[in-house]
Amino acid sequence: MKTLATLPVIIPIAAAALALVSIRRPLVRRIVGLASSVAYLAIAVWLVIAVDGSGTIVAAQGDWPAPLGIPLVADRLAVLLLATSAAALLAVLVYAVAKPDTDTDFPGFHAVYQMLAAGVALSLLTGDLFTLFVAFEIMLTASYVLITYRAGGSETRSTITYVVIGLVASALLLTAIAFTYAVTGTVNIADLTDKLDNVSPGYRAGLGWLLFMVFGIKAAIFPLFFWLPDSYPVAPAPVTALFAGLLTKIGVYAIVRTQTLLFPSDGPATFMLVVAGFTMVVGVLGAIAQKDMKRILSFHIVSQIGYMIMGLGFFTVAGVAAAIVFIVHQIIVKAALFLVGGLVEHTEGTGAIDAVDGVARRSPLIAVLFLPAAFSLAGFPPFSGFVGKLALIESGFDAGRWVVVGVSLFASVLTLFSMTKIWSGVFWGRPGTGPKTAIPSGMAAATAGLVVVSLAVALGAEPLLQYAERAAGDLLADGAYRDVVFGGRG
Repeated sequence: MKTLATLPVIIPIAAAALALVSIRRPLVRRIVGLASSVAYLAIAVWLVIAVDGSGTIVAAQGDWPAPLGIPLVADRLAVLLLATSAAALLAVLVYAVAKPDTDTDFPGFHAVYQMLAAGVALSLLTGDLFTLFVAFEIMLTASYVLITYRAGGSETRSTITYVVIGLVASALLLTAIAFTYAVTGTVNIADLTDKLDNVSPGYRAGLGWLLFMVFGIKAAIFPLFFWLPDSYPVAPAPVTALFAGLLTKIGVYAIVRTQTLLFPSDGPATFMLVVAGFTMVVGVLGAIAQKDMKRILSFHIVSQIGYMIMGLGFFTVAGVAAAIVFIVHQIIVKAALFLVGGLVEHTEGTGAIDAVDGVARRSPLIAVLFLPAAFSLAGFPPFSGFVGKLALIESGFDAGRWVVVGVSLFASVLTLFSMTKIWSGVFWGRPGTGPKTAIPSGMAAATAGLVVVSLAVALGAEPLLQYAERAAGDLLADGAYRDVVFGGRG
């Protein structure tokens, strides 16, 4: 089982090497990439079942005991998000393989894609702050290549902004890790849960907010989100879908992991709730002001991050569990919506609301795929977004945080309005008379697969929420994480 926990990192790296060796053989590259992604998903699902049934798996690399070695810690939170990410990675890859220009535009796509998958797995599984930094660098370096390989002209400035902000955030993260090591003598997360108790309250608080700010840049919280709405829409549809579904959510995961384990609170974190409220409202207002489908959805990435921070800010088992369910929902639904946006661009040549009309009549399949994902994003019952938002609202009421709950409901109404804006502008009306480009079956199947998974999340809401409550309980239980890592398996 310990070996199994390392495979989500090892398999994509091996697949990336094979894809590079096969750089002149497109068919081999595709087979290697798809086989790796299927194995990645299968192992992640297996880990979810094993960890929930038997407890956290700790794989000490090189058999060095904690805190000397680098542990991979497969606990309930990590493996749940790993499995969800694996589903999104596989669907987006199928979409990319079916997209006619993916291999011709960039033969190295599959190798870089697999390295990004390895970075995602390592980010979720590592139990070491410095290795978390390395994992982010693997993931972000791959993302730099993916977001820039087709950039040109006016798109270059946006991609440069993305790269520069990523480098600044990485430098700040390395600085925060250096400060942490300077005062504690360790970067092992389990060891830090104990040693940070001996650090002065002021210094400890400073480290906590520095890490919150650094991961907040990566998660695109208010007011650190300015780089995202201009950067994501310029990338090809599969890349944008992948970034929208995964990269900001890994930033949120890092916030949840560090704040619950290293800087626990006895009560609601008011500052986090204020940030969450502003993130929700500013993001959705930005979405309403846009006239392009991908830009509207990009601002919604920002807005929906606020709901996750809101759940964390309650610092209760119910609140953190609701945030976990919401992250799962967002990874799937956000990737699905951007793939739908890619289908619109593929068939119509653009996603600009003023330039497209009547897609529902011209390509009814795209409309069928858009509606459940859009309703889910807005939190409309009985879709997966409703499940997550209802859990957040209930936990907010239990915590007595009425104001932020009201803000979240207001943002949900505006989200529904912005989705109707896309529907009326892109899907409604009479179709144009120009030529229609057929949708490759693989692109439609990949998008439909994610939509079906989002419906499955809604149907399995009760067991998912119960699992999330167990994961949140693990995070908030005093000393539980440290005991597992230092004791081997719990």
